[in-house]
Amino acid sequence: MLILSRKQDESIVIGEDVLIKVVSIDRGSVKLGFEAPPKTLILRAELKEAIASENKKALSASSDQNTSSNQALLDLGKHIKR
Repeated sequence: MLILSRKQDESIVIGEDVLIKVVSIDRGSVKLGFEAPPKTLILRAELKEAIASENKKALSASSDQNTSSNQALLDLGKHIKR
């Protein structure tokens, strides 16, 4: 991890097209401004983690549903064969 110190109105450049600027510092809170191409996704870490968790739950529920649906089809197939 790279750690840099910046003062208010100072910036950091990432790559060719991402700029992070310290907009204000107030009582333990730092406000950052981001300039990046529109296609660049910028998320707070806790939001990214929440999205990943919800996606994992949805995938698990979908898998459970598929398993139930597959079992229902297998059961139906057994009845049709009779």
